Amino acid sequence: MTKASPGTDPTGGRPVVPSCGALRPLGLGEVRVVDGFWATRQRVNGDATLDHGRSWMDKLGWTGNFTAARAGAGEVDRRGREFADSEVYKLVEAMSWEVGRTASTDRDREVAELTELIALAQAPDGYLGTAFGGPGQRPRHSDLASGHELYCAGHLLQAAVARTRTGGAGPLLDIARRAADHVCDIFGPDGTWGICGHPNIEPALVELARLTGEQRYLDQAGLFVRRRGHQTLPQHHFGWSYYSDDVPVRDATVLRGHAVRALYLACGAVDVAVETGDGELLAAVAAQFDRTLARRTHLTGGMGSRHMDEAFGDDFVLPPDRSYSETCAGVAAIMLAWRLLLATGVSRYADVIERILYNVVATAVSDDGRAFFYANTLHQRVRTVDVPTDEQQLGFGGGPRAPWFEVSCCLPNVARLLASLSAYLVTTDDAGLRIHQYADADVDTRLPDGRRVALRMRTGYPDDGVVTVRVTATDGGGFPLTLRVPEWATGAVLVTPTGRRPARPGPVTVRHAFAVGDEVRLELPLRPRFTHPDPRVDAVRGCVAVERGPVVYCAEALADEDLDTLRVDPGSLPVDVDGGVLVRARFTAVGERAWPYGPTPRRAPAAPLTGLRLLPYHRWARRGPATMRVWLPVT
Repeated sequence: MTKASPGTDPTGGRPVVPSCGALRPLGLGEVRVVDGFWATRQRVNGDATLDHGRSWMDKLGWTGNFTAARAGAGEVDRRGREFADSEVYKLVEAMSWEVGRTASTDRDREVAELTELIALAQAPDGYLGTAFGGPGQRPRHSDLASGHELYCAGHLLQAAVARTRTGGAGPLLDIARRAADHVCDIFGPDGTWGICGHPNIEPALVELARLTGEQRYLDQAGLFVRRRGHQTLPQHHFGWSYYSDDVPVRDATVLRGHAVRALYLACGAVDVAVETGDGELLAAVAAQFDRTLARRTHLTGGMGSRHMDEAFGDDFVLPPDRSYSETCAGVAAIMLAWRLLLATGVSRYADVIERILYNVVATAVSDDGRAFFYANTLHQRVRTVDVPTDEQQLGFGGGPRAPWFEVSCCLPNVARLLASLSAYLVTTDDAGLRIHQYADADVDTRLPDGRRVALRMRTGYPDDGVVTVRVTATDGGGFPLTLRVPEWATGAVLVTPTGRRPARPGPVTVRHAFAVGDEVRLELPLRPRFTHPDPRVDAVRGCVAVERGPVVYCAEALADEDLDTLRVDPGSLPVDVDGGVLVRARFTAVGERAWPYGPTPRRAPAAPLTGLRLLPYHRWARRGPATMRVWLPVT
């Protein structure tokens, strides 16, 4: 890499900018979501969630930790968990992408203000962290397994990358470079052999290297990836897999252990592989993710089935009522799928992103943007409860959306994704444009040969399956336009300026000398459908789920219905009703027993089948305290 002078990204800012790969991502200035499903969520994120996060971080003293550290305060005065600094950094990153999305001068000033605050705590040698090294605190880097120092540094670097790409080089980049230089000095080839118990520094260092051209940062990221899996961290009672330190990255066959840790590490490994031309490492991570998707992923795209260690379970251990599916793991899985999509061009990674967006990310945050799920269960047996809007919740492994948790990593994580979401929709390849996600969006970019192309994409997706792409500007000449037909969309139709044709699942390309006014229309069949589990998933054997397009549906009960007695008729196909899906079902009475085992119980007279209205999973628990289930036992 050659050193560069970083400035504002001319594309308007992109979270991931690989130097090579099958696809080039477009930025916030090239793709703008203007209306519809995701525009609503972006507005709520910008208008409410960012302020909500800032107010809680101020209230709990997390932002004040930087001032206290400058004043020489130590353990007695510090607030929050050891990783609280990272939440402030993620908030700054989200605000930076919001500046890129909206050009908000108020957010720009707030980022500058928080940057001044962060700068107060940086030591002369570049070290930046408020939980170690102060009076009464443990020494720096004395707890690599659980201290999260390098994890926090990674989020600082990612915030600086976002700030620089949307606002130009400035103080935050200077802070980040000094922090990164310190990491390289301490943990480089001639320094301490160490890794962080929570990966994240790896992809952050690579992205900083991409931004600055500093080879040292890429080399350090590669060094951290190579050090993984040699059991150098202290053994955890959940095993070395908890830290992703059980098996070398290129030797693993599946993602395991703590889900967020594993996914962040995989992101870093893909970044290192792409920038160093290590095809073997790239193929290894892709194979691990593919096996994870095939055997260890919930229907919603949720990652992680174990509450006790926030971890992946074994193959096909996917109990719906113990689905952890942490919101942060959903964000991390999108980050990984996006990197693999850019590197390989394989369309099914865009299918993965779509599934997680509509069934994890869209589910997590409340309609007003001021409460969120930490974990995303697929079966809520006990009614959720309303929680106070001004109290921090200590438990973060399940339950209702809450305004804040003692561990509140998920809200700023979703916030940074939503603020930058338009950068995940469209790419260019060697010759033309590829549209991966469907939304009301305007696209204005240049093809690899320099020609300008502008498009207007309009759709009612995911409620309606028609996607219309209209050319609004072009410098002339033909170019390929590729759209994605999701794997579930059997029977899709593509309408082009030259005619109408079937479109099979996968990428479908239109090659045409497009002129202004030309349209391409993709018609996706959004019929409700039953989905059956792999027979090896014991926990949902004898059940079906209902999906419509990319959206998973669920049964929700606000009153006294016992969803554990629900049985649906798989012989009657689900049908659309206004805002939901109707299935034929009955509630089967179950008598009380002194012991829950024994011979086959005598059946009570069957209740008649009636219509049961299901709603999108991302809409559950928005009408009040409720029970819910996604997997439905059959009659």
